[in-house]
Amino acid sequence: MTQRSRNSTALGLALGVAASLAGLAGCGGEAPRRERPLKPLVLKEQTSSVAQGTGGYVVTWAGVISNPNRWHFGENVAATVVGKDASGKEVVRMQQPLDAVPPWGALKFTGQATAASAPVDVKVSFRPAHWRRAARIPSAFVPFPVSGANTEKLGNGTYLVTGAVGNPYAKAATSLVVTALLRDKDGRLIGGGSTYVDDVRAGSPRRFVLTVDSLSGGAQVARTDIAARTWGSSARPYEELAMSGAVPPSTVKPRTPPFARDRGYQAMPVDSRP
Repeated sequence: MTQRSRNSTALGLALGVAASLAGLAGCGGEAPRRERPLKPLVLKEQTSSVAQGTGGYVVTWAGVISNPNRWHFGENVAATVVGKDASGKEVVRMQQPLDAVPPWGALKFTGQATAASAPVDVKVSFRPAHWRRAARIPSAFVPFPVSGANTEKLGNGTYLVTGAVGNPYAKAATSLVVTALLRDKDGRLIGGGSTYVDDVRAGSPRRFVLTVDSLSGGAQVARTDIAARTWGSSARPYEELAMSGAVPPSTVKPRTPPFARDRGYQAMPVDSRP
């Protein structure tokens, strides 16, 4: 074999090895994967109401923010609420820190502030979120169940919302926020309120009571949506619960004795049609 032949053979082997390594990297997924850009949070709904109070006018608002990203929490979100009077003068401004928005989920929130004069226009906006990749798959973040919910209209026009919130996780939830959104017969958001419950353990639902003082446009309540979430601008409380694992749907053994014999069955008639 000549020197030229040796060089040609060596070059061919080198090219073949390089091509094989490139193919293995592509098939094995070792090459870095480019992630899609994250989408911003979306303010899907908002409403506000103004009522006369002892120290001025009480401005109440409610809204729903959705997270279109499947694998990331939206953290350190803050809402800015601005109210203006009939002349366009700003009479109330408040920045409200919001809780972390779960992946592929929504955040229901409410708030309240006092103004010296009555605003006729109230707008809610929010600053962009800081993104944090979820430590578990989205299905691991099981929602907190709400039971025994009831909405009652009191004599002074206030709505009283009661119920109980449970914990589907093995670890106790130190603090949860319960938010109730009131809707009219067309499903339109007309008001809401929030409260807190502490030390919620699996199998021991905690009762909550909250009030909604005023509604937008004097509408009638037809439905109440209630949701519970972890408290705080960070996703860590929710992730710690999810990492502890969800408890089985039922952990209570049957207390009644088994049937002495099978109840049997009834055979279906045979179809004798031609």
